[in-house]
Amino acid sequence: MTNTRQMAWAYLSRVVEGPNAYLQEALAAGHDVEKVAHGIKNREAWLDPALLKATESRFSWDTAQRDLDIIAKLGGRLISTDDPEWPVEELDHAFGFAASGMSDHVRTYQDDALPPHALWVNGGNLRELSAQSVTLVGTRAISKYGTEVTAMFTQQLVAHQWTIVSGGALGVDTVAHTEALRSQGCTIAVAACGLDRSYPAHNRELFDHISGSNRGVMVSEYPPGTTPQRHRFLTRNRLVAALSQGTVVVEAAWRSGALNTLSWCEGLGRVAMAVPGPVTTAGSLGCHERIRNGSAQMVTSGDDVRSLLGAVGALDVQEQYEISFAASPIQGLSRNELRVFDALDEAGRGRDASRIASDAGLTVALTVHVLLDLHKRGIVSREGTVWMRNKENF
Repeated sequence: MTNTRQMAWAYLSRVVEGPNAYLQEALAAGHDVEKVAHGIKNREAWLDPALLKATESRFSWDTAQRDLDIIAKLGGRLISTDDPEWPVEELDHAFGFAASGMSDHVRTYQDDALPPHALWVNGGNLRELSAQSVTLVGTRAISKYGTEVTAMFTQQLVAHQWTIVSGGALGVDTVAHTEALRSQGCTIAVAACGLDRSYPAHNRELFDHISGSNRGVMVSEYPPGTTPQRHRFLTRNRLVAALSQGTVVVEAAWRSGALNTLSWCEGLGRVAMAVPGPVTTAGSLGCHERIRNGSAQMVTSGDDVRSLLGAVGALDVQEQYEISFAASPIQGLSRNELRVFDALDEAGRGRDASRIASDAGLTVALTVHVLLDLHKRGIVSREGTVWMRNKENF
């Protein structure tokens, strides 16, 4: 039997489409999700009138159990802030920056500059897969050049345990997802419709491969049955940008939709990057303009991307000076390095990589990658299959 909190989150996902400031305010005020859902369903006067108005056309759409049954049948689940799988670090960073008011783009799209209240997922662990990730997006009308560049970037990033995030569209998105899986890497596809629908239909088999592996995960803000519509793609783009530490655009014409994702990346405090293209065609004019006006960094390889995002995990945009210039090597660790270090036993007892990964909320592969780097720097030591802090770092 589905628990009542899950039912409440599923109800809100259906009744309140996409991000909603009034719902977020009610939850942030400490009102329990079940109380909020009950209040909306019964039109209770204690709720903000604006939230009641926003839900007046859908409050009777209580399909929570059906929606949860559908996602369960697909092998997926609904996650919320209740769940350890919730990508709290990425969403808090992105939408915390958005709330700072520092971005002109976010002011233009203020209604969407909010985190999701729940996510429908199918596949691997979203929090673990997004912990070290980069978004690759671009044109649907991909050229041979675009195909080669996207495959090259994907291969180079996957080799260093970076998850590839994209939107599942034809063209650059498809090449990025496909190459990530082919290279034994990880990938996240963010849909603009319910996960019981495959859009585009051409990618049905690809989506099945993504959701059928713990190295991939399908994600949607929309409950089962929701159809893909133009406004949902624009809202979806903020999540494509928010779930990674930076966005790379490969081949984008002057008015390419991929540029909207790049704008969101910049507006959410992430690192915006663009790949230059041939000057003999119009296929990369959008990339060239972003590079020219300084709103995107030019990158020509996966190594360029990693150097901008940090060798192991992304650097905080508002990084504190005392961390940057700290005398202690522990204080100078990046975010993901600190997550792994903090998951080690403080008393110096050894732990295996799977336990460390679980406590850190990272994949085992990424955790081992970080541990090996910390070992080279003398911060951790290894005995057989277990890892521990060096004595001076207890």
